[in-house]
Amino acid sequence: MEKILDDELHMYVSWDTYHSKIEELAQEIHDTGWNFNQIVCIAKGGLRIGDTMARIFDVPLAILSAESYGGTGVKDEQGGITFSRDLAKTTPNLGSRVLLVDDLADSGVTLQKTMRWLEHYYGFYIEEVKTACIWEKENSEVSPDYIVDYLSTSPWVHMPFEKYEDDENFNKFKERDL
Repeated sequence: MEKILDDELHMYVSWDTYHSKIEELAQEIHDTGWNFNQIVCIAKGGLRIGDTMARIFDVPLAILSAESYGGTGVKDEQGGITFSRDLAKTTPNLGSRVLLVDDLADSGVTLQKTMRWLEHYYGFYIEEVKTACIWEKENSEVSPDYIVDYLSTSPWVHMPFEKYEDDENFNKFKERDL
């Protein structure tokens, strides 16, 4: 269940809600009839979405690892973007119609730069790219082609898989005798 705090600065997403939102996004894409033959997900945030979409649509998944947040605690300061050197994929070539997925369009910078990265390294394969995110924040400079929810208050979205990004949970895990 999603919960927005009184100050509307934070939104906490449960696993059930997260999975439901991915299904809603898949349905929206399906309903348009767009025929794509490759999914590229931006990891880490888009990794689970890309995996689920690849299974639902039965198309290959490629993973582009990117990091745009840094800082202490919950990695809450957006800075420069660092990309992996290449895509991780199981096909010899990238598909020609690419669905690029991430969890949310926050500022939109990651989507913009990823589109440029794809064009630079794989443009000779690509005929068309469309973007899909579960959430789009009000302050995003990019509107994905497909979204489930528009967040007019631009809250910080706390994903269910971010458990080990806060100091308390990370330290508890580190202290275990593995």
